[in-house]
Amino acid sequence: MTRELPAPKAVKDMFEELLGRSVSVSPGNPLKVVDIGQKLLVSVYVDDRKVMRAVVGMDVPLSVYAGAAIGLIPVAGTEEPIEKKELTSMLAENVTEVCNICSSLLNQEGEPRLKMDKAFMPGEMPPPDAIGYLLALGRRLDLNLEVQGYGSGRFAMCLAN
Repeated sequence: MTRELPAPKAVKDMFEELLGRSVSVSPGNPLKVVDIGQKLLVSVYVDDRKVMRAVVGMDVPLSVYAGAAIGLIPVAGTEEPIEKKELTSMLAENVTEVCNICSSLLNQEGEPRLKMDKAFMPGEMPPPDAIGYLLALGRRLDLNLEVQGYGSGRFAMCLAN
């Protein structure tokens, strides 16, 4: 059996349940090199042998909005981190938990269990192969997510070999 990408509705449901807010989901464009240069949060998912099996990328706005919503931080507290393209330590901790829960979208019956190995905050350099998967066409899901009361951003989930 081959690991499958989640349906967009599964991503929507996970974010809504986790954030306690309505989330709108629409198809997005694949990430490009310029997007990587604009700073992304990149989380890497591995199997029990520590082999990379999936990568999730979130742009700065979605990273900030998700981190703020889960931490009940007012929307006014999101403007400066988005402008500076830097997450506060609290936002980083909160969105890392969101990334950790994203592993539930990847785990499927009959497939080895995946867990988040590391989340690379905007400005940190993820491994080159993680960047490669985020830029490759193929086994990927690209979405625009809008968190009610906060704003929208880009989400990409890519499967490795």
